[in-house]
Amino acid sequence: MRLSFSAIALLLSVCVYAQPLFVSRDIQEAYKKETRSKDGRPGKNYWQNRANYTMEITAMVPSRNISGKETIEYFNESPDTLRSLFIKLFLNVHKPGAPREFPASKDYLTEGLHIDEVTINGIVTKWKGDGLFTSEQLRLKEPLFPKGKLELGFKWHYEISKESGREGMIDSTTYFLAYFYPRVSVYDDYNGWDNTAFTDSREFYSDFNNYDVSINVPANYIVWGTGTLQQPEKLLKPAVLQRYQQSLAANEVVNIATQNDISAKSVTLQNEINEWRFTGTHLPDVAFGISDHYLWDGSSVVVDDATGRRASAQAAYAESSKDYQHVSRFTRNSLHWFSNNWPGIAYPYEKMTIFQGFADMEYPMMANNSSFTDTSFSKFVAEHEIAHSYMPFYMGINETRYGCMDEGWATVFEYLIGIDDMGEEKASDFFKRFRVNSWINSTSPNQLIPIIAPADGLTFKSFGNNIYGKPAVGYLALKDLLGDDLFKKCLQEFMKRWNGKHPMPWDMFYTFNDVSGKNLDWFWRKWFFDPSYIDIAIQSVQQQALQYSITLQNVGGMPAPVNIVLNYTDGTKESIHQTPAIWEKNQEVTTVNLIAKKQVQSLLLEGGIYMDADKTNNEWKNKNL
Repeated sequence: MRLSFSAIALLLSVCVYAQPLFVSRDIQEAYKKETRSKDGRPGKNYWQNRANYTMEITAMVPSRNISGKETIEYFNESPDTLRSLFIKLFLNVHKPGAPREFPASKDYLTEGLHIDEVTINGIVTKWKGDGLFTSEQLRLKEPLFPKGKLELGFKWHYEISKESGREGMIDSTTYFLAYFYPRVSVYDDYNGWDNTAFTDSREFYSDFNNYDVSINVPANYIVWGTGTLQQPEKLLKPAVLQRYQQSLAANEVVNIATQNDISAKSVTLQNEINEWRFTGTHLPDVAFGISDHYLWDGSSVVVDDATGRRASAQAAYAESSKDYQHVSRFTRNSLHWFSNNWPGIAYPYEKMTIFQGFADMEYPMMANNSSFTDTSFSKFVAEHEIAHSYMPFYMGINETRYGCMDEGWATVFEYLIGIDDMGEEKASDFFKRFRVNSWINSTSPNQLIPIIAPADGLTFKSFGNNIYGKPAVGYLALKDLLGDDLFKKCLQEFMKRWNGKHPMPWDMFYTFNDVSGKNLDWFWRKWFFDPSYIDIAIQSVQQQALQYSITLQNVGGMPAPVNIVLNYTDGTKESIHQTPAIWEKNQEVTTVNLIAKKQVQSLLLEGGIYMDADKTNNEWKNKNL
C-alpha cells in the first residue's frame, strides 16, 4: 500500500509525539531500584541520609579570624555500606591556585579553611585534606553499615575574606558567615556522593539536617541567622528585647534596634562575650550575619490562615541605606503573597531576614542583598531571594546540577508577584529586560545547549540563561497551556510529594504528567531537551471572505504561546491568543483557523514575554486590498 506524503508526515508527527523523554542511565538505575517512580512520586525504596550538627563558632570581630568546632551525628539511611565520606570545604575556594570560574583579587584570597582536628566516634583521625579542593574524601577505619550512624568531630579555623561575595566582610565590623563549616556531602540514590568542586559560580546541594549553632561575639554585636534565636533575654537589653518580641506579632514595622540604641551601646548586654544560639530542624543549611552598627527592623504576617501561624520579616542594614527602611515591609508582603498566591503554599519557616551585603544570594531564612537607590529594584531582588525559600530549600534540589529547578522557579514567582506589584505591562517589560533579552537575542551556540544539560559540566557562560530565563519562560508557557488552576494543582502536588526530599527534573516532569492527566512529554522535550529557542514565523495565509487559515512554522523549536494580531482596514485591531496547545500534535508546523470581524489589512505575531528571535517573519499583509 502506497502512503501519500501527507500521510507519511502525519505518521512521523505521531511517532515523534509519542516518543518518551530521554532518561540518563543513572536515573534509569534509580527506577530499577524503585527509589523513584515514573509517575513522579518517590519510589517505595526511596531514602536519603541526614545528620545532626552541633556547632560553636567564635568570631571576635573586628578580628578576621573565625574558629569553630562541631559534632556531626551522621545517619546512613541508604542500603549501601559506606567506607568513606566526602566532606565539603567550600571556603577553600579562596585559596591561591584553587579552581575558580573567575579571576580572584588580592582581597578575595585567604588560606582557606584549615582543619585543626578530626575525630571519628571520638578517636582522633589523621586529616589528609588541606589542599586546594572544596570536596575532600575522609576514609573510615570501620565501615558505616546501612541504618548505622557515626559521630564526626571537627575543629577548624579560617580568615574571613576582605572581599565579600556570597560570604565575607561587608565592612570592617560587619561579617556574613556562609558555607563556613565542614559538612558531609550529599549521598543520594541516583548519583552517589556529590563530590563536585565548588568554583564560586554554581550553587549548592545539601541534605536536610538539624542544627544547633552558637555564635560567640563581643558585646554590642548583633547576630542574625537561620533558626530560632534561643533565650534572647540573655542577649538583649530590656527595651530592645521588648521591641523584638513585639515585632514577632506586629503587623507594622517595629524599629527593634535604632541608631540611638547603637550609639548608646544599649542593644546587647555588656558581657565580654555574648553567645547567640540558634536552633532549627530539617534545614538544608545555615547562615549568619554579624554587625555592631546595623539597624534592625522587624514585622510579621500570618502565612497560614488555617492555623494562624505567623512569620517574622526582619531587616538588618546600615543607616545610610535608605532603601532598607522599606525592606521589612517588602519582606512581610512577599511572605504573605507567596503563601496565598504562587506557589500558594504557606511559607515554611518562622522568619525571613534580609541582611545588607553584596551577594543578592539566598540562604534558609536569610538573604544577603545589596542596597539599591531604586527601591523597586530592592523589592525585586528581595522577592526573588525569598522565593528561593520554596526552591531549593522547601525542596532539596541539586542546584549545582539542575539550577533550572530552583532559579527557574524562583524567576517564575518573581515575575508573578511583580505583576501584582507593578501591573502586567511594567512587570513584563522588567522580565523581558532581565530574563529574556540576554538569550533570545544571542547568536552564541552556548544558547542552544538544552536546559536539561547538567550545569556542573558546563562553563559559566553556558549555563547562566539555562537556569534563569529559559526555564522560567518554559514554566510560564506551561501555565498558559494548562491554565492557572490545573497548573497550580500540578505544582503544589509536586511540592507536596518532594518537600524535604531530593527531586530531579524527571520527578517534576512525570508529576505534572500524572496530575494533569496529560502526556506532556512533547512539551518537556522541546523546552528542556532540544537545542531550541523561540522563533515563530507566518508561513502562509489562506483567505476566504473573513475566514483565515494561518500556517505557522516553529522555526526555533520552543512551543511558545503567541498572539495573532488582526489589524483591520478601519484602523482598529484585535489580538487573539494562542496557547502552546497549537503545537501539541506537530511541534514544527501548525495551522490556526480564525474568523475575523472585519476586513483584515495585515496580520502580526506578538509574543509578549515570549520574545521572538526573528521578527522579520512575523507579519503578513493582505495583497488583495
